[in-house]
Amino acid sequence: MNVQADNRRLVRRLVFSCVLMFGFGFALVPLYDVFCEVTGLNGKITNTGPVAVEGPDLSRQVRVRLLAVHNEGMPWEFGPVDGLIETHPGEMKQTAFHATNPTGRRMVAQAIPSVAPAEAAEYLHKVNCFCFEQQTLLAGESVQMPLLFVIDKKLPEHIRSLTLSYTLFDISPEVSVAESSEKEQSL
Repeated sequence: MNVQADNRRLVRRLVFSCVLMFGFGFALVPLYDVFCEVTGLNGKITNTGPVAVEGPDLSRQVRVRLLAVHNEGMPWEFGPVDGLIETHPGEMKQTAFHATNPTGRRMVAQAIPSVAPAEAAEYLHKVNCFCFEQQTLLAGESVQMPLLFVIDKKLPEHIRSLTLSYTLFDISPEVSVAESSEKEQSL
């Protein structure tokens, strides 16, 4: 009799632990976002779209290093046209990234940006960026992908350089599944 009571208690604890672990896993994404917002870590860029430019602050100059990173399994040739740009806070700058799909098939990619130091992320305003949309390239196709940005004049004085990095992900399988679902629904 005592063994059955012990087994029931153990099963209840295990079920409770599973529910607790599931709840914790479900809550991790919002907790991570709050943590990043509070600490300023991760370098997430939130300033996108049109911005009012009042004119550059010619007394300061900021160096912006542009980097391109391939996610594992992404075969595209991908990189910035200009690896280093010097700009004044408040000055609109335009550049581009070059991408080539060397494979024999159509591919779809998505670029995810990050900024270092993370403190500078809130002062970088991307007005137009290839990362806003998915990039589709046919087999062997090349493209110049535009980037238009401005650094806010409120950028702290101690930040004289920042790095804007893009990681390129192959999302072709996800897009294919979504396209197949849409075709089935339209039939």
